[in-house]
Amino acid sequence: MLRTALRNVLAHKARLTMTVLAVCLGVAFITGSLVFADSTTAAFRASMSQDYADIDVSVTPTSRPGAEEAEQYAALDDVLVRKLSAVAGVASVRPAADGSVTLAAKDGTPMRATSMMGRFGVAYVPGPDGKDGRHPLTAGRAPRDSGEVALDRGTAAAGGYVLGDTVTLAKDGPVLRMRLVGLVSTDDSRVNAGGTLAVFDRGTAQRLFAAPGHYNRIDLTATAGTGQPLLSQRVTAVLPADRAEATTGAAQAAQQAVFANSKIHSYERLPVLFAVVSLFIGTLLIVNTFTMLVARRSREIALLRAVGATRRQVVLSVLAEAALVGLAASALGFAAGLGVAAVLPDVLGTSGDLLPGGPLVISPAAVLAPLVVGVGVTVSAAWLPSRRAARIAPVEAMRTAEQAPSAVASRVRAGAGLVLVAVGVGLLFSLGGADSATDENLRTAMSGAGLLVLGLVLAAPLLAGPVVRFLGRFTTRFGVAGDLARENTLRDPRRTAATAATLLLSTALVTGLAVIDQSTSRALHAQAAAGLSADYVISARDTTTAIAAADVRRVADVPGVRTASAVADSTISAGGRVQTISGVDPETVDDVMELHFVSGSAEALRPGHIAVSQSFARDQHVTTGDRIRAAIGPGAGDHDESYTVVGVYRDNPTAQDAIGYRTDVQERGFLHDSVQRVLVRTTGGAVSADLEKRLRAAVSDSPLLKVQNRAELVEEQAGVAGDLMTMVFGLLAIGVLISGLGMVNTLAMSVSERTREIGVLRAIGMDRSGVRRMICLEAVCVAAFGTLLGLLGGLFGAWKVSGLANGAIPQYSFSLPWGTLACVVLLSLCAGAAAAALPARRAAALGPLRAVTDS
Repeated sequence: MLRTALRNVLAHKARLTMTVLAVCLGVAFITGSLVFADSTTAAFRASMSQDYADIDVSVTPTSRPGAEEAEQYAALDDVLVRKLSAVAGVASVRPAADGSVTLAAKDGTPMRATSMMGRFGVAYVPGPDGKDGRHPLTAGRAPRDSGEVALDRGTAAAGGYVLGDTVTLAKDGPVLRMRLVGLVSTDDSRVNAGGTLAVFDRGTAQRLFAAPGHYNRIDLTATAGTGQPLLSQRVTAVLPADRAEATTGAAQAAQQAVFANSKIHSYERLPVLFAVVSLFIGTLLIVNTFTMLVARRSREIALLRAVGATRRQVVLSVLAEAALVGLAASALGFAAGLGVAAVLPDVLGTSGDLLPGGPLVISPAAVLAPLVVGVGVTVSAAWLPSRRAARIAPVEAMRTAEQAPSAVASRVRAGAGLVLVAVGVGLLFSLGGADSATDENLRTAMSGAGLLVLGLVLAAPLLAGPVVRFLGRFTTRFGVAGDLARENTLRDPRRTAATAATLLLSTALVTGLAVIDQSTSRALHAQAAAGLSADYVISARDTTTAIAAADVRRVADVPGVRTASAVADSTISAGGRVQTISGVDPETVDDVMELHFVSGSAEALRPGHIAVSQSFARDQHVTTGDRIRAAIGPGAGDHDESYTVVGVYRDNPTAQDAIGYRTDVQERGFLHDSVQRVLVRTTGGAVSADLEKRLRAAVSDSPLLKVQNRAELVEEQAGVAGDLMTMVFGLLAIGVLISGLGMVNTLAMSVSERTREIGVLRAIGMDRSGVRRMICLEAVCVAAFGTLLGLLGGLFGAWKVSGLANGAIPQYSFSLPWGTLACVVLLSLCAGAAAAALPARRAAALGPLRAVTDS
C-alpha cells in the first residue's frame, strides 16, 4: 500500500501539481504573514530600544525642576569621570553628551520629523587610541569644531548627503549649518532600524545637549565578577549628594521594555491579526482542495477495496500520500513565504517612515504553524473523506465518480454556521452603546466580526441555493451556456461554497476596512481642517519650540502671501482643568480662521479678555460677559488672573479650547514672547510646490518647522492609522491574490472531474466557445456569490463597530465608499473570470470522443 501511495502521487502529475500548488500557496501566505509580523514587531522594538548589554551602571543628573542647564549638569564633568574611573570594579568609563536633533535632507525636507523613529545627536568621544569605539569612522574624519558634523552611513544616504556637503539641522532653536566631514557606522539598533544619527565634536555636543564642559550621562562597565547592584552602590557612594544618581543597566533595560511595549502595542496588533487571518485562508484553501481531490478518487479507492485492500489500509495509504504531498509543498511554501516577508516592508512602507528596517525574524511559531497547516491540515482534510469513501461498498462506489455528501453532515454544518452568525451578530449589537476603542471593546468587535464571517463560511452551502438562483437571472441571458452554468453551480452547493470561501473572507475584510477607512478619512478631514480658512500652516512641533519673529516677517513678505497671522500656542488652567489656548491677532484672525460665534465676537479681544469654545464654556460654566480666574502657561494655579469672556464659539480644532490676545499668551507661554504657528492666506487660494518652497526658505528651511497645506494637514492627522490601513490593504491584496489562485485550482479540478460531462455536451452540439462561456459564467457566478456574502458581512461589521471611533474622533460617521465598493465587486468578478480562463480553455480543448471515454 505504501508503494501504491508513492506511485499514485507520481502517476497523476497534473493532479499532483494542483494539490502542491494549493498547499504551497496556503503555507506561503501563512509563513509570509507570520515572519512579517514577527520581523515588524522586532524592528519597532529595536527602533526605540537602546542596547544596555555593555552598560552596567549609568550616572545621570538628579532632576531639579526650574534649574538652569549649567546647574542641572554641573556635577557631570571630567573631574567626576576621573573619580568614577578610580572606583573599584569599574573597567571603563564612557561620558556622553547625547540628545535629539532634527536633520533636513539635502532637498530641504525634514528627515523623520513626523516618524516614531529616533533622531539622535551624540558627541564623538575618542578613547586612548584616539577613536570612538561606539561610532567608528568609515569615511572622512571626526568633527573638530562647531562647524563640522559626521553622519552615520544610513542617515547620509537617506538625506542624499556626501562628504563636503552642508548639512542643515536644528535642536530646539535656530537653524544650524555644518559641513559633513565624516561617515560613521553604529551598532545602535534605534539608528539601524531607521533613525537618524548626527555626531558632533565633544564641545559642540555639550553645548547642544548639556552645558559647556559637562555631560548628561556617564556609562560604566564593570570588571569580571562585579555585579551591577554592587557597582551601583560603590558609584553612589562617590557621587555628589542630590546632584547625580546611579542606575543599573538592568533597571534601565526593564524601564525601556515597558516603554517599548506601550508604544508598539498598536503596531503589533494588525500584523498578528492578519497572520491569524492568513492561517484561516490558507487552511480553507488546503481543506477545500484536498477534500475535492479525495472525493473525486472514490472510484479509485473502491477499486483498491475490490482487489483486497482493507478499509484501514486504504485510509492509511491516502494519509501517507497526503503527508508526503503536504511535507514537500510545505517546504516550497515556507521558502516562498520568506521571500514574501522580505519584500513586504518595501512594498508596504508607504511614506518611508512607517516601517523600520531590520532583519527577518523567524520564530518557532513561524516554522511550526506552516508545518502544522501544510502537513496537519492536509492529512486532516484527507482523513474524513477517505474514511467516508472507504466505508462505501466497492460496487456502489464504482457506479459514479461523485458521491453526494451526507445529509446529516450538511445539516450539522449549516446549523453550526447559523449559530455562529447569530452569536457574531449578537456580539456586534452589544457594542451599540460603546463610544471608545478600549481593549475590551476591540476584542468584542474582533470576536463578533470573526464569528460572523466564520459562520457565513460554514452556512454558505445553505445560502448557495437561494443566492445562486437569484444570480442565475443574469446568467440565463447568455442562453444555454448560462442555464448550464447556473445548474452546475447549484448541483453541488458544498463545492460552490468551498470555491467561494476564501473570496468571501477577503471581500469581507476589504469591505469592512474600506468603510472604516472612508469614514475615518472624512472625519479626520473635518477634524484637521475644521475652522481653518488659511491655505498654509507653518507650525512648530510643540509648545516648547518657537518660530522667530524675523521668520514671521519674512513669511508675510513672500510673493503670493495675502495674510500671515502669527499664533502663540499655550495652555490655560481653570477650575482644575488644563486646556489649550491660541493667542491671536484680532485684526487678522477672521481671515485665517473660521470662527462661528454663538455669542459675542473676536473683535472685542484685547489684553485681559478671552473667547472660549462651547466645550470650555460648558466645563467652566461661563458665558459671554462672565469673568473667570485662569492661568495661561506653565505652573497652573501659581499666577491666576481674572479674564473677561468676550465670546463663545463652536468647537474648533484650529482655534483650540480658547483664544486670547496674542501678547497675553506670549508673555505667559512656555517660551516667552514666542509664536508656534503662522496661518498663511494666499492670493486667490493658490497652493503650489514653488510657493511652499518659498515659504520654507522664509523660515530658513528649519527642520523643526512644518509647512503644510490643508491636504497635508489631513494626511498628518491620519498619521500612523492611515499608514497602517494602507499596510493592511496591501496585505489583503495578497489575500485576494491567494483567493484567486485558489479559485483557479478548484475550477481546474472541477473541470477535470467533469470531463465526461463536458464530452457529452460537445457530442450533442455545444461548440468550444459555448463550453468556455459556460465555465466562465460558472466561475463568475461563484465569485459573485462569495462577493455578495463578503459585502454583507463586511458592511454589517463596519456599521456596528463605527461607534468605537466616536470617542477618539467626534466627527466620525458611517460613510460608504461607493467607488471602492464598486471596484471590489468589479475586481472580484474579474478575478472569477480570470480564474476560469485556463480551466475553460482546457475544457474547450477536450475532444468529444476522448472525453466521453474518460475513466
